[in-house]
Amino acid sequence: MGSLSALDCTAGSEDEGGVLPYPPARRDESVVDDYHGVQVSDPYRCCILPVCGKAAQKEKTCCLCVFCFGRLEDPDSEETKAFVEKQVELADSVLETCELREKLKGKITKLFDHPRYDAPSRRGDKYFYFHNTGLQPQSVLYVQDGLQGEAEVLLDPNALSDDGTVSLGPFSVSEDGNYLAYGLSSSGSDWITIKVMRVEDKTVEEDTISWAKFTGISWTHDNRGFFYSRYPAPKDGEKLDAGTETNINLYQESYYHFLGTDQAEDILCWRDQENPKHRFDATVADDGKHLLLYTHEGCDPVNKVYYCDISALPGPGGLHGFKESNNGTDLLPFIKLVDDFDAKYAAVANDGTAFTFLTNKDAPRYKLVRVDLTDPSSWADVVPESDKDVLEIARAVDGEKLVLSYLSDVKSVLQVRELKTGEFLHQLPVDIGTVTRVSARRQDGVAFIGFTSFLSPGIIYQCDLGSGVPEMKVFREIHVAGFDRSEFQGKQVFVTSKDGTKFPIFIGSKKGIKLDGSNPCLLYGYGGFTVSITPAFSVSRVALAKHLGAVFCIANIRGGGEYGEEWHKAGSLAKKQNVFDDFISAGEYLVSHGYTRPGKLCIEGGSNGGLLVGACVNQRPDLFGCALAHVGVMDMLRFHRFTIGHAWTTDFGCSNEEEEFHWLIK
Repeated sequence: MGSLSALDCTAGSEDEGGVLPYPPARRDESVVDDYHGVQVSDPYRCCILPVCGKAAQKEKTCCLCVFCFGRLEDPDSEETKAFVEKQVELADSVLETCELREKLKGKITKLFDHPRYDAPSRRGDKYFYFHNTGLQPQSVLYVQDGLQGEAEVLLDPNALSDDGTVSLGPFSVSEDGNYLAYGLSSSGSDWITIKVMRVEDKTVEEDTISWAKFTGISWTHDNRGFFYSRYPAPKDGEKLDAGTETNINLYQESYYHFLGTDQAEDILCWRDQENPKHRFDATVADDGKHLLLYTHEGCDPVNKVYYCDISALPGPGGLHGFKESNNGTDLLPFIKLVDDFDAKYAAVANDGTAFTFLTNKDAPRYKLVRVDLTDPSSWADVVPESDKDVLEIARAVDGEKLVLSYLSDVKSVLQVRELKTGEFLHQLPVDIGTVTRVSARRQDGVAFIGFTSFLSPGIIYQCDLGSGVPEMKVFREIHVAGFDRSEFQGKQVFVTSKDGTKFPIFIGSKKGIKLDGSNPCLLYGYGGFTVSITPAFSVSRVALAKHLGAVFCIANIRGGGEYGEEWHKAGSLAKKQNVFDDFISAGEYLVSHGYTRPGKLCIEGGSNGGLLVGACVNQRPDLFGCALAHVGVMDMLRFHRFTIGHAWTTDFGCSNEEEEFHWLIK
């Protein structure tokens, strides 16, 4: 821990004098899959006899039924549980020998114990925001009347279960600020149950929505209910989820729920039985009259856009009249605006049938366009694509203005423009770092802007856009006891990858470190799914730098969104190796410039970043002393068979396709 170097689990530790007793996993050499004529052994899957027949038993091969799990693919099997428990025991036995562990834990705990806030948002005459007093596992949702009102706890997720296994998911406040709809998940599950609370007296209503997953919540402006998405309920006898469910998720549907009614009475708004992998997000537009239906297929930044004028539905009372008139037999009469997956579209504002969208259509760094629903073939640029910077956030505010947040060499730049013309009005001053959120709607004259950086724990700015030149006033600033930013330094450098491509990395450390290769170094990366890894404050990294002299680095490698869609595509599918090459080049740069040496270089990443770490430590084991791969996507031939894994094929490819199989297997 003191040097962030790894123990050699095969040759043993010199200090321990022997080989670490890593728990054995039983192998079954009979499990072999045929991928387009290539035989691939999978000895640790060891599939249980499937229920669908005797053929698999005779041939001693897996039938590939998604409802049949083997040992290490089934997290609930007793053998898997025992294997994991032994891994935990081994890890604990090694960590217990680290003299610095408890001291470092105390330092990190002390640094973490500081109040944190999120930018507030307004609904009706109330403001809502999250606040954490310091060491609370989950932040608490507060409400107050106006900015000067007394804040009250509205929902404390930490009090929802004795063991802390219930967490808050998506939530939405009604337009009048009187109701909160919120999703709860248990034991780390993706499944959520949506509940409704009356804000005034914090009464939880009887409304209960089950089997929702991968959904938003969008209220109609009459405050009578909300749209959400869900999957069909499991069949009788089908395994229920306890946080470890792995069944594939198909046939999502969009619904509308009326307050005070049973879920069985909800309106089925949209489904697509011919495309079971499609996911839907129904969102009420600014005017409250139009409903936008976004359809997603994978994780690429592309979607379809349909719309429905819910104010013009047949029968009296809009959605209520529609429900009564058709007895639930018809879907909402959506009209297709964009009916292919060639680009991403996100509505920013609308005036009647004239809609402004943020899109990457013919603009890999994004732009703003406008279209009138009465003339869907005519699209006009409002804010053209930048030559270099990526347009990340666009908010319509103060009636006729826009607040835009660009990413310029992985650092945020803020602008104010005219909504109708796109004309530039002001640049808002922010330090080198990341704009995390712009909290405002079109009817708001004041925007709250969240900001962070490697050396700034967090600032929330209050920006009045209705008074001449807008001023960025500090509304709240987060302070960390014991942290003095003057003790640290940070910089951005550009590294050349294997194929000559340059990419940036951020390097942070205490001031005055020696570049003699003696420093432990933590290198973090992601490189996928258009995710941009931007400067952000980290208590744990600060603790490592302050107390262990560690250097911490962020590599902005290909596959992410730091330079737009072209940057993303340069690190996905057949070009995924570019991501690994970039990360390896970042490690080589840190070693060659004296920041660290291989034995003290630790790489870290999670999910897609876990895949990154796994690939790099296998390709260049000589370069790294430690590898931290969190929840990594490691089985690149079968990931698409479980939960929402099929959506990841847009970045990875799929072993079902012969060409893509050969990308994955190498």
